[in-house]
Amino acid sequence: MAAELSCSADLLAGLLGPNTTNATAAASLICDQFSVVSSKFSDTAYAIDTTYLLFSAYLVFSMQLGFAMLCAGSVRAKNTMNIMLTNVLDAAAGGLFYYLFGFAFAFGSPSNAFIGRHFFGLKEIPSEGFDYSFFLYQWAFAIAAAGITSGSIAERTQFVAYLIYSAFLTGFVYPVVSHWFWSVDGWGGAGRTSGDLLFSTGVIDFAGSGVVHMVGGVAGLWGALIEGPRIGRFGSNGRTVALRGHSASLVVLGTFMLWFGWYGFNPGSFTKILSAYSSGGYYGQWSAVGRTAVTTTLAGCTAALTTLFGKRILSGHWNVTDVCNGLLGGFAAITSGCSVVDPWAAIICGFMAAVVLISCNKLAEKVKFDDPLEAAQLHGGCGAWGIIFTALFAREKYVNEVYPGKPGRPYGLFLGGGGKLLAAHVIQILVIFAWVSVTMGPLFYILHKLKLLRISAEDEMAGMDLTRHGGFAYVYHDEDDAEKPNSFPLRKVEPNNVTPSV
Repeated sequence: MAAELSCSADLLAGLLGPNTTNATAAASLICDQFSVVSSKFSDTAYAIDTTYLLFSAYLVFSMQLGFAMLCAGSVRAKNTMNIMLTNVLDAAAGGLFYYLFGFAFAFGSPSNAFIGRHFFGLKEIPSEGFDYSFFLYQWAFAIAAAGITSGSIAERTQFVAYLIYSAFLTGFVYPVVSHWFWSVDGWGGAGRTSGDLLFSTGVIDFAGSGVVHMVGGVAGLWGALIEGPRIGRFGSNGRTVALRGHSASLVVLGTFMLWFGWYGFNPGSFTKILSAYSSGGYYGQWSAVGRTAVTTTLAGCTAALTTLFGKRILSGHWNVTDVCNGLLGGFAAITSGCSVVDPWAAIICGFMAAVVLISCNKLAEKVKFDDPLEAAQLHGGCGAWGIIFTALFAREKYVNEVYPGKPGRPYGLFLGGGGKLLAAHVIQILVIFAWVSVTMGPLFYILHKLKLLRISAEDEMAGMDLTRHGGFAYVYHDEDDAEKPNSFPLRKVEPNNVTPSV
């Protein structure tokens, strides 16, 4: 680390010599001025790091627009307004409940190893450990997890269910997991400062393949399982029917927005950039930030190309929606180890992420599991692979730079670091699946029993835009309508008129 600036008036007075008039006063004056300059440097460092974190928070928040566009393009046109509204709701409800409870449960230190207990309603913020910018950044992560879940249960879920699950997920379920692996007090994190590390290493889930993506994916898994598939998704003869989204353009737009936002998601997770690894050198945390952006890019690109050719072989088509999902699967996988692996390893990560996604989708079809956005497969499956990947390919040098203070820490199994990191990461996968299952699973089941989860069959067939939101998002021609005998394409919808005019 860089040497700290210091000044001693007594030492400086001796250097000035006996011939200097009032040497002590001169030395004190010089040291006072030096201290002012040193303070300005310190203030500047705080300002640069805070600006970096705020900019990263803005990038991560922009992913909500990406989620909205991706979801809108992936559903049928008759449900566009509904899915857009749920994305707005995730951000709004998540903001309030993360402010009141979530941030405290996640980062309320000092606390126990299970859950935080300070900073409710941001009381005592800012402090020496946290500023408002850190809350904003973590809130953007929390609502990303909620957005993942909304994709799994799209096109058939009541609006009140979105309100309830979004508040519960962002206010309690997700914060507890982030406390376990990201708080300095959490029992499983690599950055834990109180107590022994799990298997002498802790879990390296740098930006959240497990904490964010697995949490959202497993929650979506239970929601979609309890709700059941959309009407018409699986035929009576067992044949799978593709209920395609209505706009590939929106899917591509959303994917690029998510790609852009991921540069805040992964590199931004350093939370600061002005940290030198050695004094006066060109290599520092800014280099690690750049490397993280590169590994993120390579994993996504490799996954996209692998999915492109893999789906071409399997289906005979060059499908842009599949490629977009493959790209996002690569991003979800590299998120865990993006800061501690080499660029060449990120290519392996992306390739296997595509294989995992294609395999999970095949399994989902076989068991008649319906997820309109493939969110459970993409974020849950690829997120779990990313956790395993990190335990195999984490480089010793990068691990010690990103998580300093504990020399001899285990690193990637394939690079000679032993199996302790892999053991810790297997534990993470198991506890995340178990925790989300015992919290979100019963919640969705209770909503189902209270008839608050799924809409009626009539509303689902007509589309929620018309039956629940007062009209269509825009004039459209739905494939489902065109395939029905004696039906007409929709041309115009008048207010308060449920019968489309021809």
